[in-house]
Amino acid sequence: MAEFKRSRLARRNEETVTKKTVFMGFLTILFIILMILFGLPLLVKFSVFLGNTKKVDNSNEKVVPPLAPRLVIPYEATNSASISVNGFSESGVEVELFKNEISIGKTQVTDAGDFVFKNITLEDGDNNFSAIATSKEAGSSDGSTPVPVLFDNKAPELKLINPTEKELTVDYADFDIIGETEKGVSVTINGKLAVVDDNGKFKLKMQLNMGKNELEIVVRDTAGNESKTKVTITYSL
Repeated sequence: MAEFKRSRLARRNEETVTKKTVFMGFLTILFIILMILFGLPLLVKFSVFLGNTKKVDNSNEKVVPPLAPRLVIPYEATNSASISVNGFSESGVEVELFKNEISIGKTQVTDAGDFVFKNITLEDGDNNFSAIATSKEAGSSDGSTPVPVLFDNKAPELKLINPTEKELTVDYADFDIIGETEKGVSVTINGKLAVVDDNGKFKLKMQLNMGKNELEIVVRDTAGNESKTKVTITYSL
């Protein structure tokens, strides 16, 4: 009798398991159908949402401004009242040029990354140039490294101390040319360089040839201005 009851209980358990299996299978099939009907559109919408979220994140990324441009002026002084200012920067940006901290123009950088400002008028004395680069998306750069340019169109002073005459005769071969000029200039005598001290004084010993010796003294400043004078020294025993 006990075995009969256990058999009936086992059959009931098997029937329960079978019903649960069938029910779970039905739910699985129903879930798959619901996913096919509704899940894919939701999945697509979710993917679009993720894409839009990514775009928003990208838009919130920090935008880096352009690098400061670099100005190129191949001299520190000039005797020309008008010059060109060249430079390099990131392609596509706009460069604004400043002279003595005052804006004097804007230009677009080429695809090659260069730019030029032509016919820039200089002021007497010091002219300090700088520039900034501007992008519509990223704003403005820091200022470039300043580039100074001296405008000087006056010839340097030249005063001969020895000799004081334009022509003279001497009876010795070694002759000292002595003079005064401005600090920072170069002095040549018949192509030979003389040393100029901090006070503008110079001295150069010349070896005279027998007879007439024509000497040309040339003083040249950093802007290219020159002063010249000639003397004739006759060496005769």
